[in-house]
Amino acid sequence: MKLEFHPEAILEAREARQWYAERNPAAAEAFMNELDLGIERIVDRPELRAIHMLGTRRYLFQYFPFAIVYRVKDDVIQVVAIAHGRRKPGYWKERL
Repeated sequence: MKLEFHPEAILEAREARQWYAERNPAAAEAFMNELDLGIERIVDRPELRAIHMLGTRRYLFQYFPFAIVYRVKDDVIQVVAIAHGRRKPGYWKERL
């Protein structure tokens, strides 16, 4: 399967990493490791997560208040958002 990232999802990941890096470089590294692990798991089994909202699925981070919001369309995994848990649910829906 092909993997695509919405530009705003990339920006969200960079901003989160930067926020953690300013406070604790080890936390920033741990955040990126968890993001990488989540992407690996999604690619391995994209249909494993339940349908969440508007046909998307969520991979919840274990140690950080974030989720990878994605959808599977044809043979493409589209990462729509790297969403903080306190943001308004569905704020990313216009990216679909």
